[in-house]
Amino acid sequence: MDDSDGEDCREPPELPLEVLVYILSFLEAADRREASLVCRRWFDASQDLRFQKNVTFSFPGSGASLELIRGLSRKSRLSLKISQLDGFSVSRSLLLEVGEHLGSRVESLALPGSSITEASLLALLPRLTSLRRLDLRGLDSLFMSGAFLSREEHRVQVRSALIGLEELDLSDLRYLSDLTFSRLTGCTPHLRRLSLAGCHIAFEFDPYRGCPVGAAEDSSALLSLRNLKKLLTEQKSTLVALDISRTSITPESLRTITQVQGLVLEELCLQGCKELTDYSVEILVKHQPSLLKLDISGCTGLTSRSVEAVARGLNSLRRFSLSRDWRITEKGLAELLLVPSLRSLDLSECPHISGSEMVKGLKRPGSARAKLESLNLKSCTYIRDLAVFSLAQLLGDFLRELDLTSCVNVTDLSVCAIATYLQKLVVLRLGWCKEISDWGLLGMMQNARCEPGDEAGDKGPRFTRTFGNMGFFKPPRMPFEEQPKLVTQHDLQQSQQAGTSLLALRRLQELDLSACTKLTDSSVAQVVRHPDLQRLSLSMLPEITDASLASVGWHCRSLTSLALSHCPGISDRGVAQAVPHLQRLQHLYLSCCNKVTDRSLFLLMQHCKRLKTVDISGCKNISVTAVDLLQSQLPFLENKHKFIGGLDQAFMTD
Repeated sequence: MDDSDGEDCREPPELPLEVLVYILSFLEAADRREASLVCRRWFDASQDLRFQKNVTFSFPGSGASLELIRGLSRKSRLSLKISQLDGFSVSRSLLLEVGEHLGSRVESLALPGSSITEASLLALLPRLTSLRRLDLRGLDSLFMSGAFLSREEHRVQVRSALIGLEELDLSDLRYLSDLTFSRLTGCTPHLRRLSLAGCHIAFEFDPYRGCPVGAAEDSSALLSLRNLKKLLTEQKSTLVALDISRTSITPESLRTITQVQGLVLEELCLQGCKELTDYSVEILVKHQPSLLKLDISGCTGLTSRSVEAVARGLNSLRRFSLSRDWRITEKGLAELLLVPSLRSLDLSECPHISGSEMVKGLKRPGSARAKLESLNLKSCTYIRDLAVFSLAQLLGDFLRELDLTSCVNVTDLSVCAIATYLQKLVVLRLGWCKEISDWGLLGMMQNARCEPGDEAGDKGPRFTRTFGNMGFFKPPRMPFEEQPKLVTQHDLQQSQQAGTSLLALRRLQELDLSACTKLTDSSVAQVVRHPDLQRLSLSMLPEITDASLASVGWHCRSLTSLALSHCPGISDRGVAQAVPHLQRLQHLYLSCCNKVTDRSLFLLMQHCKRLKTVDISGCKNISVTAVDLLQSQLPFLENKHKFIGGLDQAFMTD
């Protein structure tokens, strides 16, 4: 009897570590984090090098982070993002700890929102011998004096450490000059990617010396085109990506850059460069035909002539952005979609786009066509159901991301087409499409509309006598003001046979239904049931209640971001039913949900330990005491928004 009991209690043999690593490779990052808590061997398996490639450790520059830094010394390679550093002793000590314990392991370093001193950074950089990416965006404190790396011994030390640096981000530096730029880039001779977005670059005229750029020596006050061209010439053999967005670059200056002998760019970002013309794009295409990514969004001087030039000359283009180029029309889009390598197209906020030429290009027989994986048509108000239906049919095998935000003429027919043909979608954004109703999400077609007080429907303006003998015409109702026929329980029972519902999008990870004001619990509780969904927005849906929130919490347990702002039907009851299942939640938006009280915050403290952002602005029944307690109980909370009497608590002082 004793022997048999011993045999029953014997532990099963442990799986080899290699097998555990193989099993964990099928899980998403969030699922691997959960699995790593099971036991020591599962934790060791989750730390395999193949899972550490794109992991960034982000933490504030405070004394509480010192222990974390020492713990990271067990990692073989690291990407760090340290925020809110300053010139005081705590920040200096933290950077010294990083250099001492993690120096040779750090491959990427970013210092957002910081104002560190030159001495602090110069003490750290020589220790980062494996650094591949350095992000110094917005660090004006380093360059304000103009003395950064002015000493030869400092440049020798930094160059020996940064000899292998491949990516350098110098965006939004107000005080970057020729001298400091040359000293820093002289320590990084093998750059592949360089960002100067938002920097003050003098392309034509030096206002400090009163002469054309290039007519004088290196400036200590600004960065000039001559110095940028010098860098491109020196590092032309390695540099493949350049970002000069939000600068005042002129057509002639762009021509100078693109004509650098031997420079072969693969990525070029010119976002918000408003002085560029169609001629400059034609010159760019002529001299840099190997571009894989081109971003000319916000270049408001461009027309469809630029689109035609890109379609003719960039045969290897994969990603193309024309966002906010309001002069772009349909012309040239048919030819653009004949570029077989094109995978991503951004036409957001181009008001003249209707989609007809895109459909024509994709239907053209006997030629290769683009296999788009991402399509952004945000605020293209001429997009209608016919275009969406045709695009869904033609791109069904490829499209993974579709943005139709604020396409106000899109209706339930488009939703049915998306659910039927685009079942590989990962991201779907339908915010502010006010014509979408429960019927579309459920895959059913509404045969009748119900007008309150008039079953026959709206017959146009009606004459009324409201004030004595004075008559007034009642204006016709706008389409998005019409209330759809309510979905009954009988309709829900037959929805399985009626058509394809949003449930067909099984791979969905992001869904935006904000401001689709006709949606109710009837559809949200029935179809928003995607186990892999990570980001969901249901803001400004006045008809949904706690039933929808409870259903989302039960079925969408992978959520990291949930937006429910301006949903008056959401209360503590719904929060209580949902948050026990949303333990991965990091961002929660509940602004102007007046039925939410302190009780909801206590539930968040208990169940959602990973919260980073909580927006409870305009929630009149939440107290300052509860907000302060939430801040003290959640270690990762970075942003909280609580408005009291019209003021944001973040801006209130004692």
